[in-house]
Amino acid sequence: MGLAVLLAVAVLSSGYHARVQAIPPAVRAQMTGVSWHPGCPVGLSDLRLITLTYRGFDGRDHTGRLIANRDAAPALVTVFRRLYAARFPIRRMEPVDRYGGDDYRSIEADNTSAFNCRAATGSTRWSNHAHGRAIDVNPIENPYVSGGRSSHRASTPYLDRSRHQPGTAFEGGTLVEAFRSVGWGWGGSWSGSVRDYQHFSVNGR
Repeated sequence: MGLAVLLAVAVLSSGYHARVQAIPPAVRAQMTGVSWHPGCPVGLSDLRLITLTYRGFDGRDHTGRLIANRDAAPALVTVFRRLYAARFPIRRMEPVDRYGGDDYRSIEADNTSAFNCRAATGSTRWSNHAHGRAIDVNPIENPYVSGGRSSHRASTPYLDRSRHQPGTAFEGGTLVEAFRSVGWGWGGSWSGSVRDYQHFSVNGR
């Protein structure tokens, strides 16, 4: 079995399943010109489609899909296995192409997503998302905060990070510790006036 057909793994007899595979032709077609285009820092052949089980805010099992770098896929499978076991709720999980590759629209839908070939917020350099080595989890509950404010009105109740509400990221909490267990860094621990509570990445940036 080569890289083109990667692992299909079922973990946790209690119901968690995860499958990692090369990007299928239909998904490639959906991504091209939307979340991926020629000139991106990673090729489609280096990306993987991850299909996995997550707990919703309704307490039920749902099937989500992520696009990530092939070298980040095993860590993400491990993290979401841990989150599932802890019954940590996820609102929605769809590739950003569902929102036309628009990060703002994806956040407004409270969508957890990983790969998107775009620049880092407020910068001209590539984001870790453009390499498929970052993910934003429950972005409404875990907003990008600059100067104490969020660009998303629905995130206002979550600006007070001392309130550990369902689905939120906080130091010592389930979400942060799950990513820490695989060596990923958290945008909520950045110094300065910016905190990106939704953001987790391989290198912490």
